[in-house]
Amino acid sequence: MDASSAAELGELVRNWRRRRKLSQLELASRAEVSARHLSFIENGRAKPSRDLVLRLSEHLEVPVRQRNTLLVAAGYAPQYEESPLGTPRLSAVKSSIDRLLRAHEPYPALVFNVHETVVAMNDAARRLMAGASPELLTPPINLMRLALHPQGLSQYVVNKAEMRAQMLARLHRQMVNSGSEKLMKLYDEVANYPHVPGPEGNGGGGEEVLSCLIVHKHNTELRLFSTVTTFGAATDITVAELSLEMFHPADARTADALKAAAVQDMSAQMPAPIGV
Repeated sequence: MDASSAAELGELVRNWRRRRKLSQLELASRAEVSARHLSFIENGRAKPSRDLVLRLSEHLEVPVRQRNTLLVAAGYAPQYEESPLGTPRLSAVKSSIDRLLRAHEPYPALVFNVHETVVAMNDAARRLMAGASPELLTPPINLMRLALHPQGLSQYVVNKAEMRAQMLARLHRQMVNSGSEKLMKLYDEVANYPHVPGPEGNGGGGEEVLSCLIVHKHNTELRLFSTVTTFGAATDITVAELSLEMFHPADARTADALKAAAVQDMSAQMPAPIGV
């Protein structure tokens, strides 16, 4: 480990510590190392063991992709592989995703990665996205661009300002937590989209316990809330960066409209009967 690598590692550790708003003493205590040794690491004067790099990464909540960067800077081999979702190695993960997407029909569900790129979706999600600009629906689909662009889903959203604020807040959290320059550029792009605030509706006030996305689709006003699921203790970068977002009907009218849209879509896809 040469001086430049030691300095790079030290700067990386220091930047992550500051991003997590921890003092050297707090991080040292959590990682069970002396504050003096941690100070030497951050100043490029000491080389940590592989185990210590991983412990520091764990307590700093460094994403697995960036943990590899820390390991390499310290002179060690990367620990986490990155496998395409379609490879046999991830067949169990892909099967689980496909099963969850199908099971959630007729309600929308989709899977996206750390850069907000959609990697899978069910038919209900496709129906919800219908009407957006074809350019925004051309793979790879970026969820933030699709949601916030004036020609995207925002044109159907009733509570536009509320939805926009929530999406930008989510993207900002991911940007800060990951330290990704790609997300920083995405945030700058979508935050500067022109937007015209529409009627707010009631996205989460009154007797509701969850903030809802209110969107005019399927000839009615749909009220949806969502849950986001991630894979626990993932040791593959691809899996660690995946999130499954499932939209749920907030009232009976929304549930009925989504069920009816699914039936109508299925009927449209059925071949016409052969005349006798």
